[in-house]
Amino acid sequence: MKKLVLLMFAAAMAFAVQAQEVETEKVESQKEEVKSAEAEKTEKKSGPVITFKEKSKDFGDITQGDKVQHTFKLTNTGNEVLKISNVAATCGCTVPSWPKEPIAPGESAEIKVTFNSAGKMGKQNSVVRIYSNATEPIEKVSLISNVKRKG
Repeated sequence: MKKLVLLMFAAAMAFAVQAQEVETEKVESQKEEVKSAEAEKTEKKSGPVITFKEKSKDFGDITQGDKVQHTFKLTNTGNEVLKISNVAATCGCTVPSWPKEPIAPGESAEIKVTFNSAGKMGKQNSVVRIYSNATEPIEKVSLISNVKRKG
């Protein structure tokens, strides 16, 4: 009987040690995954990076037919030259203009966006997409307004 109890105790101890080893392996694997994800993030930061001072401008209430304009300031916070290939609005009522020349690391530039509220009513969110060679190849900025009836 003592042998059986000792044998069961030894088996339980072996199982506990094996479970601890499996748990340790899991923790080590998770640490490696975190390190890998951090390394990937660091790698992504290599290259041009667009950093905006602000990504949206809310004009509040405007009158139908008003034109509003805002200049979005950006900085290339990356370590390579930034090239903006295109800037496109979701509607013909929104017209962007952007720098065509490359933006060196640490340099700033401006994207001017004009919204024409003619023919519009109510809450408007004019989204402009910026296409570039940045680590995030498509960025968005927007002009927000609430167009009220004229008169």
